[in-house]
Amino acid sequence: MLFGKKKRVAGLDIGSSSVKMVELDGKVGNLNLVSLGFENLPDDTIIDGQIMELNTVSDVIRNVCSNHNVSADSVVTGVSGHSVIIKNIVLPPMSQEELEESIDWHAEEHIPYDLADVSLDYQVTGSNSESTQVLIAACKRERIDNIKQAIQLAGKQPVVIDVDTFALQNCYEVNYHPDESQVVTLLNIGASTMNVNIVKGTRSLFSRDITVGGSQFTDVLQRSLGLSFQQAEAVKRGVNHAVDGIEEKAIEPLMNNVTEIVAMEIQKTFDFYRATTEDNQTVVQKILISGGGSKLQGLAQDLSARLELPVEVLDPFRSIKVDTRKFDPDYLSEIMPEMAVAVGLAMRGVS
Repeated sequence: MLFGKKKRVAGLDIGSSSVKMVELDGKVGNLNLVSLGFENLPDDTIIDGQIMELNTVSDVIRNVCSNHNVSADSVVTGVSGHSVIIKNIVLPPMSQEELEESIDWHAEEHIPYDLADVSLDYQVTGSNSESTQVLIAACKRERIDNIKQAIQLAGKQPVVIDVDTFALQNCYEVNYHPDESQVVTLLNIGASTMNVNIVKGTRSLFSRDITVGGSQFTDVLQRSLGLSFQQAEAVKRGVNHAVDGIEEKAIEPLMNNVTEIVAMEIQKTFDFYRATTEDNQTVVQKILISGGGSKLQGLAQDLSARLELPVEVLDPFRSIKVDTRKFDPDYLSEIMPEMAVAVGLAMRGVS
């Protein structure tokens, strides 16, 4: 069909506690929100990034599509966690053809898995007369097969497997239009994993996935105060009178302990970056947080005080047109922090 409608591609973010989907339309610089959906996953459906219950995940993907009018048949999804290796490497100056021929050999030095067991991709991020800077990303094939299977069971076709860290960066670039001197840290706090990406302009300088997330706040409240999962979640998010008979002074030190761990891990990432780079001029100016864990009451202020940096919640719809007659602004505001990776993935589906 010569004048047929362009097929839409949705961004699908399968997290350890929920499934998020976003459909966009238009071109970068003039994007519209077409549809978005969010559904929680049952506990232990996904453990350490591995889908344990394929049918459950595919059912939830189907529910997201039917309950939220997501019509795209093709999806872009992402991976993160231990199975994903991301490295910035510096190589001698070389042509694209020479790099293509030698990338496996160079990658072997940096990837702790047999190359036969991973899917590998790379991108040149800079070059001069002395060197070629290359970003390499690899993920275990079994992890990719696992995700593809769940998506195909839901009747959808995965067309791109991205990395969550870079999807979040895409979302940031399109919404915030950073200039080349701006250095920010993008922090996506999921239920069980935190993605950290130090970005200068549009270039990723250093990234790391940390096994700390929002579920640790919930766990400590459940264990220490004898709460159910639902009660602990409500207390964590600052719902007034979520549980009778529990005083604020009992909650605060528990929350502070986990916030301290999160802040220490971010600081360790900064220190490690500084120790492994020759660029002494790069200083992080701001942290943008997203993910379900970022909705924790007072977290932005606490992290800002501990790290002595401005901390803001990233707005994934800042430069995207949203029809408020179609999308409830209150609902959008509630789920906004969780949709950043899905928005970044959806951007791979627009021209």
